[in-house]
Amino acid sequence: MSYLPLFIETTGKKCLIVGGGKVASRKLIPILKAKMKVTLISPEVIEEIELNFQKNKNLKIIKRKFEPEDIEGQFLIIAATNEKTTNQKIAKLSKDNNILVNMAEDSLSGNTLIPSVVDRDPIKIAVSSGAASPILTRLVKTKLETVIPYSFSKLADIMMEYRDIVKKNFLKISDRRRFWEVFLDGPVSEMVLSGHIDKAKKALDESLKENKFLEKTGEVYLVGAGPGDPELLSFKALRLMQKADIVIYDRLVSRPIMNLIRQDAEKIYVGKQRADHAMPQENINQLLARLALEGKKVLRLKGGDPFIFGRGGEEIESLIKDDIPFQIVPGITAASGCASYAGIPLTHRDYSQACIFVTGHLRDGTVNLNWEMLAHEKQTLIFYMGMHGSKIICEELIKHGLSDETPAALIVKGTTEDQEVIIGNLKNMPEIIMDRKIVPPTLLIIGDVVKLHNKLKWFNPFHLGNKNLHI
Repeated sequence: MSYLPLFIETTGKKCLIVGGGKVASRKLIPILKAKMKVTLISPEVIEEIELNFQKNKNLKIIKRKFEPEDIEGQFLIIAATNEKTTNQKIAKLSKDNNILVNMAEDSLSGNTLIPSVVDRDPIKIAVSSGAASPILTRLVKTKLETVIPYSFSKLADIMMEYRDIVKKNFLKISDRRRFWEVFLDGPVSEMVLSGHIDKAKKALDESLKENKFLEKTGEVYLVGAGPGDPELLSFKALRLMQKADIVIYDRLVSRPIMNLIRQDAEKIYVGKQRADHAMPQENINQLLARLALEGKKVLRLKGGDPFIFGRGGEEIESLIKDDIPFQIVPGITAASGCASYAGIPLTHRDYSQACIFVTGHLRDGTVNLNWEMLAHEKQTLIFYMGMHGSKIICEELIKHGLSDETPAALIVKGTTEDQEVIIGNLKNMPEIIMDRKIVPPTLLIIGDVVKLHNKLKWFNPFHLGNKNLHI
């Protein structure tokens, strides 16, 4: 069979649904969303329908069996009973009377398919497999949902609002096309997507007032890449990674994540290691500003979250000073991601009622911290960049009151295929680190929640199987 994808105005049109079970309930959702007047006929109706739709003024429920006269005046009929003969009877009556009919459990017997919809109203994308495979349809819809921003509808609203003005200012179709292409590809559209509608309208108004095209100005995307597993990236992070002209990235950004960047984008490494900075922070700040002022879309990609020991604040301050548009996309910070993959909850009613993120490497190179505040039971301590200062950290915590038997976990390359979890305590962890050739990145977790690792561990890296080290 052949089907024509067609969008039809349905507000106020009549729809009959015959059936009161789960299938009927599922069909009700898109039908009512399309603002149709629905009559549902069934001797019995499941509680889900009663509860979810009882306050909807466009739904009328009649508890009896279907009768042929029920089709009168209907625009669309959906046969969703559990009786095959009844459904076939409804289909024949509908077709004989030139009424659209959808067969819920036997699509080919009807003449209308109800597609899966990616809804970014007024933008709607309908997906259908021609009744071949609902599972395949759902898979395609899911993939589309991940790449189309939820706020995409705002772009359509803005374009509709300004359509006549743009048409008046640019008489040639080619000029109008160019105007909207620059709008969609530049920072003004990103203003819309990030909720800065007034700012976007101001830019459009200024451009149209002077009867000129929008300028191709640059922008910086400060994006958190998470701890390493590419599947932990947010939808927004992935979209901007595919949009950037130039990528400035850190040492902690994993190779699988780098592989997701647009292939033709220029890549600049500015990673930092202990006592080895590929580029000083001040130079990175200047580089971001310079590239954006040249009109480039610049992706600043950082491991973890840019605002948790990521110096994101310093970089944004320099952009604000030069009035450069930017966006910040948070990432899953190492503490959350690595602890989860190690089966160590950061808080737990029986073990920890507080969680403190601490840098183990201060700006002056010391580990001079507020030890009295940190050395308390019933709380979890997470040390970023704490491996090299682990001896001082453990000694000071013991000195200020924690037991030397307090559990500690060192997570190496967390959430990746190379993850290792090394379990010890405050007394022996420095020695463990010294004896083993451990390559960063690492995360040090201290507290009784570490005891739960054996019970809750679930992630088994391919290279280790289940061989996490316990001392």
